[in-house]
Amino acid sequence: MSTRATDSNYEYVTARVRSRRANLFDEEDYQQLVRMEPSGIARFMEESQYEEEMNALGTRHSGVDLVEHALARNLAKDFEDLLRWASGPLYDDIARYLRKFDAWNVKTILRGIYADTGRESVENDLVRTGEFDEDRLDRLLEADSIEAVVEGLSDTVFGPPLESALDEYESTGTLVPIENAIDRAYYEELLAVRPGESNARRLYLKFLEAEIDFRNARNALRLARSGADTDPAAYFIEGGRLFDESDLAGVADNPDELAARLADSRYGDELDAALDALDDADSLTGFERALDAALAEYAGRLANWYPLSVCPVFAYVLAKEREVDNVRAIARGRAAGLDPETIEEDLVLR
Repeated sequence: MSTRATDSNYEYVTARVRSRRANLFDEEDYQQLVRMEPSGIARFMEESQYEEEMNALGTRHSGVDLVEHALARNLAKDFEDLLRWASGPLYDDIARYLRKFDAWNVKTILRGIYADTGRESVENDLVRTGEFDEDRLDRLLEADSIEAVVEGLSDTVFGPPLESALDEYESTGTLVPIENAIDRAYYEELLAVRPGESNARRLYLKFLEAEIDFRNARNALRLARSGADTDPAAYFIEGGRLFDESDLAGVADNPDELAARLADSRYGDELDAALDALDDADSLTGFERALDAALAEYAGRLANWYPLSVCPVFAYVLAKEREVDNVRAIARGRAAGLDPETIEEDLVLR
């Protein structure tokens, strides 16, 4: 990866991002969508920012398939636009951050193999952005075992960590060590760039620290709720500010302490909904959705506080992800006959 120009063009990119963000669906749009059948959702999307993709794909797909393919293509196009607009260190920061979709795609393929899911279903869930090209993704999709996927990634940033995690995967029979190795490799790569204490570097790190803190909080709660005899420190991701490796075990064993730690942190004002969900939730899923909403809210605040920085760009990436996830959940839910109220419980609306 090479820097395309000397200077970052924050003003231009953040202006374009603000324009794109203004077109995202709002709560009123979601309230309409959850009451539509898949064909109605498709028509709604034809009159939105998804018009180009809906028209291009409408002769080959229909219903939920059309919605999902249009969402995936639009998401990839949006993030390719971010790279096309950016220059200088800003381009490098965005390109590195978008490697999260390489991580997502690898985990999606591994889950498909683990659950013996058909290739078409797995392929539909891939996000074709990041650095992996079509040939790489096709080879990974053709792999018939976890070991084959790991071997196919040996020349990437994920290779050595995945090879180290294979023994633990084989001994536990779960994907947790594999997925954690992927996340660790991704964040280590992000944090190991642009030394120095410039303002741009400080804001870049501030955003990443928040993501890592929220990821560690999610991991701690998952381990606490799983009942597994596992040391949470083994899944700790370096780089956040809220936890360290030595105290993660304590909060993992005590969700009340985890809630207190979050409430007293710099994220406290953004975590009211998440903390309420932790108190009230019967399942991990509800709290994870609230954490996603809280992270999105915090990212939005960083974008407002530092409008000429990488923060608005990263915040837009999160917001666009949430929109795609929400619309996909609505389309699948309506196709499965779920009522609007049930679907709304699965949406992240912040």
